Amino acid sequence: MIDINNIDEQGREDLEDMNTDENIAGATRLEDMGAREDEVDRLVQSLQDEVQEQKDKYLRLFAEFDNFRKRSARENLELRQTAGKEVIISLLDVLDDSDRAEKQLQTTDDLTQIREGVQLVFSKLRSTLQSRGLKAMQSVNTDFDVEKHEAITEIPVPDPKKKGKVIDEVQKGYYLNDKIIRFAKVVVGK
Repeated sequence: MIDINNIDEQGREDLEDMNTDENIAGATRLEDMGAREDEVDRLVQSLQDEVQEQKDKYLRLFAEFDNFRKRSARENLELRQTAGKEVIISLLDVLDDSDRAEKQLQTTDDLTQIREGVQLVFSKLRSTLQSRGLKAMQSVNTDFDVEKHEAITEIPVPDPKKKGKVIDEVQKGYYLNDKIIRFAKVVVGK
């Protein structure tokens, strides 16, 4: 160990100069340390502010998305509840005609008049549904198609031209705006 009291004046100057070289690693002045601490504090504060700002943006975006999700669910529910409203409104006229036909059935015995009234109700129902995009599928005497038909049974046919064709229709198939909404239930010849 070096005793500082026993060192001559030149040795003391050498010892003091030994830690003042700024190029030597680890030689840092105390004034520089204070300035660096202030700079580090400012950098930390800046980063904390930026993190807080990003956190606020994230929370606002999350809340906005949550509100959007809730609003979309509410609108979807309302749309489902009122989706058939237009069709039902257009069918109210048919329902009124059906009520009038029912009253006519109870008060008259004239079969031709009853038949004409019922036929009017049926044709009005068909035209109302057609105006909404409903179209009946034509199946009888066409080739059996698994994309459009549901075979109930197969029956033997004497004519070889009718094999694989629809012989009878048990239940009609329907298109809604050119998309199948019900397959036709058919009897196929074999």
